[in-house]
Amino acid sequence: MDATRSCPEPAGDPATIAPLLLAWYDRHRRVLPWRALPGAVADPYRVWLSEVMLQQTTVAAVRPRFEAWVARWPDFASLAAADEAEVMAAWAGLGYYARARNLVAAAKVVVAEHGGAFPADEAVLRTLPGLGAYTAAAVAAIAFGRRAVVVDANVERVVARLFAMSEPLPGARTAIRAAADRITPEARAGDFAQAMMDLGSGICTPRKPSCLLCPLSAACRAYREGVAERLPVKAAKKARPQRYGTIFWLQDGDRVLLVRRPGKGLLGGMRALPTGPWIDTRPALAEAPAAVDWRLRNTTVSHGFTHFDIELALAVGEGQAHHTDGEWWPIADLDRAGLPTLFAKAAAAVTGRVE
Repeated sequence: MDATRSCPEPAGDPATIAPLLLAWYDRHRRVLPWRALPGAVADPYRVWLSEVMLQQTTVAAVRPRFEAWVARWPDFASLAAADEAEVMAAWAGLGYYARARNLVAAAKVVVAEHGGAFPADEAVLRTLPGLGAYTAAAVAAIAFGRRAVVVDANVERVVARLFAMSEPLPGARTAIRAAADRITPEARAGDFAQAMMDLGSGICTPRKPSCLLCPLSAACRAYREGVAERLPVKAAKKARPQRYGTIFWLQDGDRVLLVRRPGKGLLGGMRALPTGPWIDTRPALAEAPAAVDWRLRNTTVSHGFTHFDIELALAVGEGQAHHTDGEWWPIADLDRAGLPTLFAKAAAAVTGRVE
């Protein structure tokens, strides 16, 4: 079925949506370190980096991390030449670490194959490592002014409400994208995409949307029907599997043992505290990194990944450096190790620092 025919009409003329939204955006746009000032040309590197960083993290959390990143690696050339371990450490806490590896890989391709300049074409952008449909569209529109249909979670919510789409996600996404295409203008497509994001972030929020302040309320079918807060409909979440394991804190004086996780797989290539296997039942002290007198702490460390939750016992021991392979790191300097959140929680539990 044609998705454009399967979705309802908004309450008003779809052609009025872009002018209304852009007029609002010109007055109320957020000032963000990766956004070009009015009349200025956007930096494709900064646009791309911000979009990748924001995929699992809030603007408030990303802002200082973004500024620190661009101070260290300000362009494609510097990122392409960066040590991947340092990049991974700088990425800690920003979500999937595969994204950090893809940032380096894409920068290398841009330098080697595109003369250090990001390609402007959306289809070519999608050939770069880590650039999926959303990121390629966002960069094409925001950095280069190309007409591209940019649909993130905020845009999904705005469009689902404008057109009062009652089909649950993720099944509604094809119709949502088709509707977003209908209202995306030829001119100022990048500003339109950012305006939709700002609207979804600040006004058309998941709970208690501020419909009376919305520039699109007259065109919004969900507002007219009084169902805005109920949309978009989300499918019931499936219970995530629960896994268990043990984290080992092996201390030698004022140092603690850190290891590198395997390059492939979850948290691949990251510095971490040693662990035993992650399994479906609570383990004993399996695969300890050294034969020392291990003491189990009364506390456990819990963390939620995308596809499962994990609860880890915390075992503490003391040993000499020759007991095992690994990297002995100063405990007072652990903040610089770039530990993933799970292991930073464990370190905080042992040291008593607030995490």
